Amino acid sequence: MVKVEKIQPIPLKKDNAIEYAKKAIFEQMGQNAANVKYLGGGSFGMAFGAQFEDGNQVVVKFMRANDMLNKEVYDLKLLYNSSPMKFPKVLWERKADETIPVDCYAMDKIEGESAFMSYLARLLMSKRKKLAFAEVVTTALHEIHSRTNDKFGDTLNPDCDNWLDYYKPFAQAVMDKAQEMSQSNQLSSKIVDVMKEAWSKFDVIFAEYVKEACLIHGDLNLANIMVDKDFTVSGFIDPLNSAYADREYDLFQFDNLMGKRFSLRKTYIKKYGASNNCDVKCAFYGLWNEVYCYIKSGELVSFIMNPLVKNMKKQLKSL
Repeated sequence: MVKVEKIQPIPLKKDNAIEYAKKAIFEQMGQNAANVKYLGGGSFGMAFGAQFEDGNQVVVKFMRANDMLNKEVYDLKLLYNSSPMKFPKVLWERKADETIPVDCYAMDKIEGESAFMSYLARLLMSKRKKLAFAEVVTTALHEIHSRTNDKFGDTLNPDCDNWLDYYKPFAQAVMDKAQEMSQSNQLSSKIVDVMKEAWSKFDVIFAEYVKEACLIHGDLNLANIMVDKDFTVSGFIDPLNSAYADREYDLFQFDNLMGKRFSLRKTYIKKYGASNNCDVKCAFYGLWNEVYCYIKSGELVSFIMNPLVKNMKKQLKSL
């Protein structure tokens, strides 16, 4: 089961990381990087683009939490070999030591920028282009979901006969921690009250048996879909907690970060079907995932959390 606990990020300044990246690249590849620049990052990772004199580029990612390297590298390699859509190819990995005190790995660069940032820069886009984008993304994701396993669970060690044997203990741990944080005023009671109501109906929400343990990306929203200047999909990046899971566990992210404007989840369901309770399940998955991310990082993103709480309320009324 995924650990539900706050993680203290390993301190890492951008200037230091740039020097570490240069050092690791020379050590692993025998080349000097002509230019290294910060590409972005989250609570527990920082990515840097490195360019060589011959024009070739690599991305070096530093893992600011212990025990993340093996999982992320394994999942990237698995998805690289399981998807018709391009994923970054892992070139090398390096454990922390005295000279570079943070785990890191290198991968080739997916050209373009995130669909989220590209769309924000444009805002106006034809319905036809949005639906064409949704068609490509959902087809590729379904191909990933077609990679199945006899057991549910983490990709590193799937060991559960049923989906809820894996997911329910995790959901229970998130619920328990959320109530604990609410009592100490670290999490709004408005969020926890909705969670309590949803938790009381867990058996109803998840009454339908999940038949297949499907490989999932775990975090496929617009921020992790790369596009070129024509908004043509160039690749997927940054899987998170990939698992052999209920394939609908991948669908709640389609509604985040303006994904609804591309009808991503609706397109997937129209093409490939869904369980009877898919809408309320995705509401549950989405809210629990965001609370889990808050527990881990201590950073509450209101423009993501608030719509999830609102949607959970709405879906509970439909039961």
